[in-house]
Amino acid sequence: MPPSRAHHKTRNHQDANLRGLTRDGGSAPGRGARRAGRPPLFHPAHRGHPAVSRFLFVSPPLAGHVNPTAGLGRALAERGHEVAWAGSELFLRPLLGPDAQLFPTGSKLLREQAARGHAAIRSLWEQFIVPYAKFTAKAVDKAVLAYQPDVVVSDEHTPAGAFTAYRHGVPWATLATSSMELTRPLRAFPPVEEWMRGHLRTLWNAARLPPDEFTDPRFSPHLVLALTSRALTGPLPFPEHYALVGPVLADRSAQAAAPGREPFPWDRLEPGRRRVLVTMGTLAADVAGGFYPRAVAALGELADEAQGIVIAAPDALPDGVPPNVLRVSWAPILELLERGALDTVVCHGGMNTVCEALAHRVPVVLAPIRHDQPVTAGQVAAAGAGLRVSFERADAAALRGAIETVLGEPSYRDAAGRVSEAFAAGGGARAAADRLEALARTAAGAAGSSSSAPPPTPLSAQSSASPPAHRPAPDTSPSEPGATVDRDQRSA
Repeated sequence: MPPSRAHHKTRNHQDANLRGLTRDGGSAPGRGARRAGRPPLFHPAHRGHPAVSRFLFVSPPLAGHVNPTAGLGRALAERGHEVAWAGSELFLRPLLGPDAQLFPTGSKLLREQAARGHAAIRSLWEQFIVPYAKFTAKAVDKAVLAYQPDVVVSDEHTPAGAFTAYRHGVPWATLATSSMELTRPLRAFPPVEEWMRGHLRTLWNAARLPPDEFTDPRFSPHLVLALTSRALTGPLPFPEHYALVGPVLADRSAQAAAPGREPFPWDRLEPGRRRVLVTMGTLAADVAGGFYPRAVAALGELADEAQGIVIAAPDALPDGVPPNVLRVSWAPILELLERGALDTVVCHGGMNTVCEALAHRVPVVLAPIRHDQPVTAGQVAAAGAGLRVSFERADAAALRGAIETVLGEPSYRDAAGRVSEAFAAGGGARAAADRLEALARTAAGAAGSSSSAPPPTPLSAQSSASPPAHRPAPDTSPSEPGATVDRDQRSA
């Protein structure tokens, strides 16, 4: 979900967009000299080793979408590969840390979105996905030209990454960080699906790509990395190049050390008590205000059974919270889960929070608000790993009953354990890195066997009357090198 703030934008291009900036503003050591003679755009022989490749992540300014890229980037870097990000430095830097190589796109904070149903889907597209793609298009293009990646990893909601990779003949993988696109929950509403594809076609044409080659940026024909499991999606058929790897968990010590962040009060956790975490996500603050008082009241009624930890802005909670409720503005959720400090999570159904909880065998109570959250909540309830309640109608008594049920009935924790095992079988960061390496190898082989092509034309230098210098990417599956993949293949 996009930031619910007043419309505001800043850009800081100049030379910054042509350098991979670290926090101090300097470029990566020796970057220009080492890359000057590299043929565009495939050439995996970085640092003199043919197995080393370069990966560029294109991420939106959303924590649940950026966090998995940190874990995947670390996995690739540990194998000797080079990784970088294109996105809002203002947002990504605190999540990725000072050492991450980042090509800034500028920041664009967008208008508030509608809260529920199809109106929320409309505002997601019209107030975030489409304007953000337009805003970042040239900066992402510059990043690809400057960094010359072997593979672009584009979030399902950042079309600019996929379109830019297509323009320059770079193979790209889709990172499916939510349940919104992967399972096509709106397939029962063909006009809505076509309306979304219409927006993407408009963006494709605005990028001056060949109209008859339109490729849906949400579903790469090369590789789709889905951070979920069939334990949640059910027996839906997926093409061979879809890899359901489960959640990619990452060390978040950089976030805990972010300037101005208050340390978490570990000493206030009561030993021997069951604990319930309540979080509705940082981006739902505009609509979640009424939910917090009900949740706090429910936790107060459970004083003899559990300690509550509520993550919310100070003005979102009532005065005089019960003594068994710890109110914080931020919490290291992943570390709490890793320490076994949580027994239940109450949340809005964001894929990131849900999968982190289930990966640690912690059942959930879900009060979905909008976008993919109802889809995720339905999947979790069907798997038996949690309960779904109404975000708008569930009062304190209903919330208390749901929390008591999930805490008290072993079946929910057992089901969460089964989902956790399915996640682990997916392979997480290891399996995702394997697939990305295979894609890079396939691309390198295709490039090595083809004749040299002219360098690509930057988007900023193209005229609207002339087509882009496009070199088709190799249509091969990363799991089966040489296998043909239909460029227009879609999600099942």
